[in-house]
Amino acid sequence: MIRLTLPWLVFTALFIFLAGILLAWISYAIARRRVEKRKLLAWTACRVCAFRYKTPPSSSPTRCPQCGSLNEHHPLRAL
Repeated sequence: MIRLTLPWLVFTALFIFLAGILLAWISYAIARRRVEKRKLLAWTACRVCAFRYKTPPSSSPTRCPQCGSLNEHHPLRAL
């Protein structure tokens, strides 16, 4: 049997609880970043007017809906 004083028991329980919350927070942030990167693959920024529009990744070149210039598909990068 492991003998712990009450302050050490409370400290250990609190440490395990906070470590679990930190692990969940980090895994959520990594998953959210992956989803954002996947979403940005379908968007293209016009090189003339900087308008962002949704395009299929396989179609190249595409015409900008705002200014009409032809643009090759370059996926946007996450900041």
